[in-house]
Amino acid sequence: MAESSTADFVQPTSFEFDAESNAAIDAVVAKYPPGRQASAVIPLLDLAQRQMQRQTGSAWVPRVAMDTVAKRLSMPPIRVYEVATFYLMFNTRPVGKFHLQLCTTTPCWLRGSDDVVKACHAATGVKHFGETSADGLFTMTEVECLGACVNAPILQVDDDFYEDMDAERTKALIAALRRGERPTPGSTTGRQTSAPEGGATTLTTLEFPASIVATGD
Repeated sequence: MAESSTADFVQPTSFEFDAESNAAIDAVVAKYPPGRQASAVIPLLDLAQRQMQRQTGSAWVPRVAMDTVAKRLSMPPIRVYEVATFYLMFNTRPVGKFHLQLCTTTPCWLRGSDDVVKACHAATGVKHFGETSADGLFTMTEVECLGACVNAPILQVDDDFYEDMDAERTKALIAALRRGERPTPGSTTGRQTSAPEGGATTLTTLEFPASIVATGD
């Protein structure tokens, strides 16, 4: 399977927030005092990206959507561009149906992120970060620390974290996504949140001595 690049994508010529987004915008902007509505720029960019995903199947923020956010918040468009291009969570070009975000920083790398990256390449046909598979299903992006180092390596799919990954579990996850299934996020080894592998070693029961219960100590 060959990969495709988003370098030749076409920017849409118009964007308007839909009813679902407008309802959320009113609630977000109301959190800030008059004259400080520009503080809502990140939530509004997120709403624009989610609306694009609903409407087009690709979660990204076109330039015209940034302009719409700027107008809505009475701020210069360049200020919105600065925010949208600074944060990795905003995609400024179209992505595939599933956005594979791979952390390769030190904790994930030490735990085998190279194997996860290779498995993604093999399972999707994508050869380089920033490219989308020929079928339009998968975009691979290299990201900085996702803040879940204790369960490294991490593969983020859209908003979901899949933790304790290895090559085989990565291939199984991608195969499930192809089938239209969305596996339960979290540890792929079955451990409870960030508990040690093999199970908890402390606080393994909620049963307490009667004396403690009686005194409340």
